[in-house]
Amino acid sequence: MSLSFSSASVALSECSIPIHRCCHAHRVTGGSRSLSSVTGSDRLVLNVRNGNLCRKFRGLKLWILERLNFQIQPAKLHKRSTNGSQDRIHHFKNNLETGSSPSITHTHVIPHDKVSSISMDVSGGPSLCIAVIGATGELARGKIFPALFALYYSGFLPQNVGIFGYSRKDMTDEDLRFCIASTLTCRVDHQENCGDKMDAFLNRTYYINGGYDNKHGMSMLNARMEQIEGGSKANRIFYLSVPQEALLDVASCLASNAQTQSGWNRIIIEKPFGFDVLSSHRLTQSLLSKYEEKQIYRIDHLLGRNLIENLTVLRFANLVFEPLWSRTYIHNIQIILSEELGVQPGRYFSGYGIIRDIVHSHVLQTIALLAMEPPISLDGEDIRNEKVKVLRSIRKLEPRDVILGQYKASSKDKVDVCVNGLTPTYFAAAMYIDNARWDGVPFLVKTGFGLIKHQMEIRIQFRHVPGNVYDESIGHNIDRAANELILRDVPDEAILVKVNNKIPGLGLQLDSSELNLLYKDKYNMEVPDSYEHLLLDVIDGDNHLFMRSDELAAAWNIISPILNEMDKDNMSLELYELGGRGPVGAYYLWAKHGVRWVED
Repeated sequence: MSLSFSSASVALSECSIPIHRCCHAHRVTGGSRSLSSVTGSDRLVLNVRNGNLCRKFRGLKLWILERLNFQIQPAKLHKRSTNGSQDRIHHFKNNLETGSSPSITHTHVIPHDKVSSISMDVSGGPSLCIAVIGATGELARGKIFPALFALYYSGFLPQNVGIFGYSRKDMTDEDLRFCIASTLTCRVDHQENCGDKMDAFLNRTYYINGGYDNKHGMSMLNARMEQIEGGSKANRIFYLSVPQEALLDVASCLASNAQTQSGWNRIIIEKPFGFDVLSSHRLTQSLLSKYEEKQIYRIDHLLGRNLIENLTVLRFANLVFEPLWSRTYIHNIQIILSEELGVQPGRYFSGYGIIRDIVHSHVLQTIALLAMEPPISLDGEDIRNEKVKVLRSIRKLEPRDVILGQYKASSKDKVDVCVNGLTPTYFAAAMYIDNARWDGVPFLVKTGFGLIKHQMEIRIQFRHVPGNVYDESIGHNIDRAANELILRDVPDEAILVKVNNKIPGLGLQLDSSELNLLYKDKYNMEVPDSYEHLLLDVIDGDNHLFMRSDELAAAWNIISPILNEMDKDNMSLELYELGGRGPVGAYYLWAKHGVRWVED
């Protein structure tokens, strides 16, 4: 609740002053002096009559004076100059200190039926509106809205946030709320007042039927946002959860008709970011003609995993690792991302394949974060500057260093059997970075669908100890004695360090053991979904996990030679059993580059 004095607004807690809450005007009388009040939507408006208020409510005035020192803000319903507001506040303060009555003559009575359209900015901070374009799609219902609710519950979204759904379906606000309500859940560690929080979130959710004319639709979205914002300073985020063929039209109409002029605007774009170098360049140029680079957030949910965020923390926050992070001590780095039988590729997968879907964004971004030089700060642009240097240094892929595969499926297998004959579902490759730090170190990538298990991990294998005096105690397989740092996301998130130690007992026999940090044992909490992490980054303006336009172009240059060879039918796909370990050729590729294949 807040207390309004003409152009000054003071936030009051409900327990501070016992005032009856209702939706009608009433009078609080003290002798011949009285206060006219209107309450509704937790707002109290006072009209102070002539007389010495100080005698009757001196304690109240002193409390108000203390609050004014910290929470003065201009009134939203009447435009006044800043200097004028400050003068009246100063006059009001002096009157309180001398015991005379302030002269306040403006009373703003807001009808109850207009409460929903008044300013969202009741707390004095800028309001935030988030619009999900394509609100009735599977991604929006299954991931985006649940992530927004999780952020709202945890307090990472302002209480006055506005959530807007936009699509072509003929629906109402209540229809959208009903549609997404079943997808909203509270995590195990977030159960207190879950129902109340969910109701509050749904009540702040609105729907706009954009129809088939996006120009008109975006104008309606803008009008609805302005109505909810009530003239306050507003920031806006637009999540474009739309098919690639509709992206340019939606983005263009949005830029012209739905951006706010009183705050910042940011747009989130889902992958894939084009089909090839040419289409990606055209898409980028079109977006940059409407938006600034800093407004564009190209999202890949796999980059929101805790494993990815840990890469830079482990390197730059621990002295033990950074001195070893180079070709001098590291023999190879393996990046493994496999999806098991039950995981389905995305709706666009059949036309794009695993290279455009997973390798172009997730895999190459992971390599860039692993291999980049220390940034001068944690600012997003500083980190992106280092990432793009790595991407430009990665050697273009050659067919001899790549294995492509496709799972064999039939109608009885509960998977997508519509994948066409040229769409790879498996990719393995050896990549090299031509710079001083990583010259000659293979970065081995293995990713695929329909494999034996779901696995996401990075393995950094170190070189053998030169002139190791314990060679005879290690045994014949010296590769197993190599030190290794393992960063695992699935299954069971963990950080593992493989070291050699002596087996207890008489004699001298060495064993290879793992020092492990299992997150589920160390931290008693549920890990937030990757969409929560990335959406919060967008709100905070942290763009280091989102691809910049120059990073996008550099990534296409790396994979284009393979895509061109595929278009010419110069590369074959090796079939592999659904639920198996993938193409056999990947084993030979690892051996060719002198790396031991690791299954577990």
